[in-house]
Amino acid sequence: MRPVFIIAAVWLSACAAFADITAEEVELRAHEVGKSLRCVVCQNQSIDESDAPLAADMRRLVRVQIADGKTNQEVIDFMRVQYGDYVLLKPPVQGNTLVLWLAPLGLVLLALGWPAISGRKRIDPQVEPLTSEEAGQLKKALKDENS
Repeated sequence: MRPVFIIAAVWLSACAAFADITAEEVELRAHEVGKSLRCVVCQNQSIDESDAPLAADMRRLVRVQIADGKTNQEVIDFMRVQYGDYVLLKPPVQGNTLVLWLAPLGLVLLALGWPAISGRKRIDPQVEPLTSEEAGQLKKALKDENS
């Protein structure tokens, strides 16, 4: 009977040591996954950086998924199904996100082409010199003003 208790004690201590390693691994992987997921109530913060209560719930959900043995990509896919593409800090290139990926390129091209577009339409005004009568009136007005 005594050997059974010894074997059980050794097995339980091994399980406890394994649980500590697993908890550390879960925490490290949760931080790694959390850096790629956006807090859905914050402005451009990952759930790892956010102090919002919803971000804390999302972090717990990530830890549960990792503890259940899912890979990082499976956890990210699960969160994407739950919260949509918005939860990804780096959205995928697909039909509904093409504007996000192409808009910066369009803005750069517009900025580079703007001088050529706006320069063509510019009209230089022609300034005519004052007539002698207008020059005399200007001199008289300036003398009256200074007096």
